[in-house]
Amino acid sequence: MAKLILIHEVEGLGSAGDIVEVKDGYARNYLVPQGFATAWTRGGEKQVASIRAAREARAIATHDDAVALKNTLEASKVKLAVKAGAEGRLFGSVKTGDIADAVSAAGLGSIDKRKVTIANPIKSVGEHEVAVRLHDDVVATINLQVVALKK
Repeated sequence: MAKLILIHEVEGLGSAGDIVEVKDGYARNYLVPQGFATAWTRGGEKQVASIRAAREARAIATHDDAVALKNTLEASKVKLAVKAGAEGRLFGSVKTGDIADAVSAAGLGSIDKRKVTIANPIKSVGEHEVAVRLHDDVVATINLQVVALKK
């Protein structure tokens, strides 16, 4: 078993700053090369403190604020204009950063792109649903309307 410090949130494992024990192969082949974790050391406690401080700074302050933002996001549609072909197929796919930018451009607040979860890759115009984890137990569903970019 390998002891690691998570640098980014990993679904089903933990949040940034958590110290976790995982199998050696999972650590060596996935978590460390992808930049999700670093090896735990005694000196790493300072690193854990700085990662947690950064996570707290980015996090939505309270549960009530998260619920209010959830209600705002779910009550409105977010429109995202992207390059598309004649049949409505996109050139590439919609990324989490694009969704976070579209939410802030719509004036609905700011969300962290790392908290956005896309269930199936969005590769066509139309309406899609995207989940955003706003707080530990608050998940909002955004109604994303992908439209072709006007030339």
